[in-house]
Amino acid sequence: MPATAFPFTVDQKFWLVALPNLIGALMRIPYTFAVTRFGGRTWTMISALLLLIPITGMVFAVTAKPPYWAVLLIAATAGLGGGNFASSMTNISFFYPEKEKGVALGLNAAGGNLGISVMQLVVPIALSFGLVYGGLMWLPLVLAAALCARLFMNNLEVAKSPLKAQFATVKRAHTWIMSFLYIGTFGSFLGYSAAFPLVLKLQFPQAPTAHLGAATITLAFTGPLVGSLARPFGGWLSDKVGGARVTAACFVIMGIGSYGVIAAVQAKSMAGFLGAFLLLFTAAGAGNGSTYRMIPAIFAATSKDLVTAKRESAATLGIAGAVGALGGFYLPRAISDSINATGGIGTAFGWFAVMYGTCLAVTWWCYLRRRVLVTQAPSLAHAGV
Repeated sequence: MPATAFPFTVDQKFWLVALPNLIGALMRIPYTFAVTRFGGRTWTMISALLLLIPITGMVFAVTAKPPYWAVLLIAATAGLGGGNFASSMTNISFFYPEKEKGVALGLNAAGGNLGISVMQLVVPIALSFGLVYGGLMWLPLVLAAALCARLFMNNLEVAKSPLKAQFATVKRAHTWIMSFLYIGTFGSFLGYSAAFPLVLKLQFPQAPTAHLGAATITLAFTGPLVGSLARPFGGWLSDKVGGARVTAACFVIMGIGSYGVIAAVQAKSMAGFLGAFLLLFTAAGAGNGSTYRMIPAIFAATSKDLVTAKRESAATLGIAGAVGALGGFYLPRAISDSINATGGIGTAFGWFAVMYGTCLAVTWWCYLRRRVLVTQAPSLAHAGV
């Protein structure tokens, strides 16, 4: 949105991009279990139509110019889209055999993630025709999604299971281990996607822009685009060599990228800054695919039968998505707090590097460790997850 339309402070703007991710994270768990309660087709129709709420709210925001608290509340309703993403991942997990789930989950997620890049590219064009079109442009897409779900999707009986059976997965340690790792991958992707446009504008106001009619398009869309395209590649590579190996490599690259951002800002190098962020987006995107591929493999190796494995992996996909999405709230807030406290983003990215190092250590200890203390604390390295 143009700064003149909503003259908010930097911290207020970071809240506006962070809060939808928080609400989206909270909505993922009920949306996940709704698939197994109502069926994939029925719930996709309902959840798509629920997106009319944020669309209506945005139209109201740009026409009535309400106070900041109301705009913040309207922004929160955009988190319903995060719930949609989780339910789609749970639903698709029932359609594919184990050896194809990496690619299937990766492609499905890439389509959802790509929406962030499309939004950052297309919304400025829509806004050039009037602020109200930033919301109305989504109306035909939402209605088309609901209609397509009604006409072409199915409610699978195998996907339906009692809530009690699904909640059994919360007692499994691997559910929470993978949720933590997903903060590092998916949470980073969401957080950087939300914060990158603001950070780019703050650090390099002279960053080149393109003009299409009255619309001004920045480089902000490139990061989510690269990350979205990398996600199915991460899933495909995980099918070949194992998700844990790919995930570990992604955390190494993300640690390097974090320090690359710090170095580029200190050197005032816009090219270095963009390169480091694209590295972060690429690794986070590929890591999204690899961590999601690990979940079905873990439960296939630890569950008593195939039916239990499918049910618990589907539930864990939703739980991990919910916990991981909290990173989409944490990262923008950490960057904003770093700016407020130190005047720069270096402190935040230093802590991000520490987080990626911790995620790397957890991945190795739980899923790659073959010799160190394996008799005292077994790992799943033998399962090739």
